[in-house]
Amino acid sequence: MSPTEELCWTPATELARMVREREVSPSEIAAAQIARIERVNPALNAIIEWGPEAIRERARRLDEQVEAGGELGPLHGVPFTLKEACRVEGTIETLGLVPLKESRSTETETFARRMFEAGGLFLGKTNMSEAGYCGSSTNHVYGPTHNAWKQGVSAGGSSAGAAAGVAAGLGQLAEGSDGAGSVRIPAALNGVVGLKPGLGRIPHTIVPSRFETFLGYGTIARTVADAALMLDVLAHPDPSDPLSQREDGSEFLAAAQEDLGKLRIAWSPNLGFEPEVDPEIVAICERAVSAFEELGCEVVEAAPAWENPEEAMWEGIWKPAYATMVDLFDWDALAGQVDEQLVQVIREGAAASALDVGLALEARGRMWDRFAAFMGEYDLLLSPTLSRGAFPVDAYCPTELAAEPLRRQALGWLLTYPTNMLGTPAISVPAGFESEGVPVGLQIAGGLHAEALVIRAAAAFEAARPWADRRPPELETTTATVEVDG
Repeated sequence: MSPTEELCWTPATELARMVREREVSPSEIAAAQIARIERVNPALNAIIEWGPEAIRERARRLDEQVEAGGELGPLHGVPFTLKEACRVEGTIETLGLVPLKESRSTETETFARRMFEAGGLFLGKTNMSEAGYCGSSTNHVYGPTHNAWKQGVSAGGSSAGAAAGVAAGLGQLAEGSDGAGSVRIPAALNGVVGLKPGLGRIPHTIVPSRFETFLGYGTIARTVADAALMLDVLAHPDPSDPLSQREDGSEFLAAAQEDLGKLRIAWSPNLGFEPEVDPEIVAICERAVSAFEELGCEVVEAAPAWENPEEAMWEGIWKPAYATMVDLFDWDALAGQVDEQLVQVIREGAAASALDVGLALEARGRMWDRFAAFMGEYDLLLSPTLSRGAFPVDAYCPTELAAEPLRRQALGWLLTYPTNMLGTPAISVPAGFESEGVPVGLQIAGGLHAEALVIRAAAAFEAARPWADRRPPELETTTATVEVDG
């Protein structure tokens, strides 16, 4: 690997320092990233809209700011990507849906604007599952994103290209949105860090209703410190989001550098869910959890005594969230061009009764009561991120374990969605590799407003079990990508 390409793997915290101290220029970083995207992305299909000249022009403007000698932003010259659904004026906004394949954004939303204002070097838009409805990495517009570690294996989703791209050296930082695990699922499967902050920590305008309490933005990076640096840039209130949190003085990069302390930690191999988690994943995560005991923490096997969170999530949140799409298109006319499962969710949501939704939301409230009581005894709750590992790139989720079919396949393999229902922070960090060579994630979840503690714990684990120096092999080219200059 050339010294120039090494810039693609340099942590964001270090790269920003190098730019500030004029050890490297944004244009040099851009040249390294362009070369790597051209070589690696055709096989991966992580970045679905980008343009070499557009990247060079952005870098030249960042160079000029360095030469002017003024104060530079905390991400000056650091490459980043945005999920296809994140609005940037003039860029694609198809949500992976065929009837929207010509759609382009007419505005730039808060998340993207803050990344630009912090000096980030925008590389392009990343691939996602159709309408973000499941944890797959494929859609009918741009095709699948392959797992960064293995051709033919799903990168997860819905923020598939975001995580696979970071894992493959296509930008240090990536944006992902997370309604049931869409940041943490692909982070786990691609061996990177996926942080979902609590409700309102990062302002968003992802959906028109503005008051959805299960959905938000997250940060994806190769190191915990990089994810925390990105959160420091983003975690400020904004009038566009009525649920965005007020300033509370939190400094997340500083939290990543603090001592862990002697915490009381709950570890659950399945979060009390059924069906059980793949035994290989449990074993990998149990070995990872032992690091916290080595760090002096007390680890107790325990899980909240919730009733049926899967039912509450499906009936009270997931189906209603997609119900408003029922009249958006003639779904029958789109047969074969849209995932059948997506259409089914939309129609089930539209047909649901107010009583069904209300009862599910009451169950969600009881779920909070039990979680809050549980976290009164523990500082953190650890679990595998997912109950299943590698699955085919063209599937929308894994389907079974030991021949036992999954219920509600879009949710039945996830251990991520409870924190979306609760509005609390969680992070997925690399825990090891399963026998097929695909990464496994450990989820670290905290209580209300506990982002700093979650980050502190993840950073301590990262120091005890380092992973950022591991790099995936380059995949064999099988797909094409879209280049757009301007």
